[in-house]
Amino acid sequence: MTGPERPSGDRFPAERRGERPGGPGRGDRPAGDRRGDRSAGGGRWGARPGGERRDGGRRPARPAVDLPRQVAYEAVAAVHRDDAYANLVLPSLLRDTGLTGRDAAFATELTYGTLRHLGTLDAILTDAAGRDVQRIDPPVRDALRLGAYQLLHTRVPAHAAVSSTVDLVRAVGPGATGFANAVLREVAGRDADAWVAKLAPPMETDPVGHLALAYSHPQWIVRAFAEALGGDLGETARLLIEDNERPPVHLCARPGLADPVALADEVGGAPGAFSPYAVYLSGGAPGDLPALAEGRAHVQDEGSQLVANALAVAPLDGPDGRWLDLCAGPGGKSGLLGALAAQRDARLTAVEVSEHRARLVAQATRGLPVNVLNTDGRTVGADPKLPEAHFDRVLVDAPCTGLGSLRRRPESRWRREPSDLPPLTRLQRELLAAALRAVRPGGLVAYVTCSPHTVETHVTVTEAARRSGVPVDFVDARPLLPAGMPGLGDGPTVQLWPHRHGTDAMFLAVLRRT
Repeated sequence: MTGPERPSGDRFPAERRGERPGGPGRGDRPAGDRRGDRSAGGGRWGARPGGERRDGGRRPARPAVDLPRQVAYEAVAAVHRDDAYANLVLPSLLRDTGLTGRDAAFATELTYGTLRHLGTLDAILTDAAGRDVQRIDPPVRDALRLGAYQLLHTRVPAHAAVSSTVDLVRAVGPGATGFANAVLREVAGRDADAWVAKLAPPMETDPVGHLALAYSHPQWIVRAFAEALGGDLGETARLLIEDNERPPVHLCARPGLADPVALADEVGGAPGAFSPYAVYLSGGAPGDLPALAEGRAHVQDEGSQLVANALAVAPLDGPDGRWLDLCAGPGGKSGLLGALAAQRDARLTAVEVSEHRARLVAQATRGLPVNVLNTDGRTVGADPKLPEAHFDRVLVDAPCTGLGSLRRRPESRWRREPSDLPPLTRLQRELLAAALRAVRPGGLVAYVTCSPHTVETHVTVTEAARRSGVPVDFVDARPLLPAGMPGLGDGPTVQLWPHRHGTDAMFLAVLRRT
């Protein structure tokens, strides 16, 4: 074997194995309990003076954990301890600590990289520690994950990754420093490819298992992606690789309020490849941009822009002044549709069942011809504000598993389960049926999900249309997207992909009520 001898569970006392002495580690909690304590009895950040020497003197204090790694640890720990979302907790931590520039970028890379590669990192740490990673005390476990990520996926020198992680463990689980040092030295004995070669099942006999470990996705998600891609395992691998890349920030230049070329110049970005409103940012904090504060633009993935715009540009006979967004929160698509409606003397009704998200929609559409309703979209026909056969264009951006945005929300891949699908698909069918009731004869409904799972896409839309009792025809969605856009399939529906289009994996079906 290469590298230092592997530490086994029997060779370390409990505290050096990352467990509490005298009992099992907190990692032995049931998998569903993520409330792990903040620390394993460690001191506060940076307050680690040396202990008393026998002669009464004091050892020199060790240097504090550097701030970027501290912030990354706090973010990763919050995700696992509190079910927090990295895209919400990390910006708050960066603001609170005043991290900017390269330090903020490093903390961001450590946080998101560790969360994306979590499955593979855990398999490697299990092997390196000689015990299931779930039996390691949660604070120590998260610190080891950050250290392993630095060793295998960054240019941080091995000695620096090991020593800085041991310092981190000394702060959050001081009894486990020797254990952490031994485990990380074992991890450093191989590069990422060598670890995959050792631990992943053979591609020839277990392709799903191999891809899942090699590219850090749960096996059920790998199967779902492969099915949606027609069983092409090579393309599935390319999608998984893209899911593990840091996605660019996309802005939407609101039509009538901002020109995308001028906005790109203003923010130091570039016009998007496909959406007529997209601007790509090269970096920085988009929340600080004046264009967002002034309502001229908002942050929105280019794929979301494309599917919302497809509904707006689809040919329609008859009146075209009453638009409906049936699941509007948090308001990105409503913001784009509202800006388009303003140019065409139309008005958008934006429906959101959550009171908090309804307020976000109202904030996102301030100054636009948008009326926000805090109600359940399934009440079409029962709610006088949502009459049947009334609207000309209806968007159903249905709640879904979010498997199409795993590169932006990496923790979601570890939280979602196949058991989430039945209640979600039932809700999706009910919302699409309500949309078909809400649209007038001759009007259009766009069904959208940020998931490529066939149960949430083709199965849901065909079943809802069949059961609704409303006569509908499918409209070919491909001509509603920019000319020359590659990889749109055979129609009439469209599936966008990160590895083909650089967007989230948005699904679009357009139906016309006959």
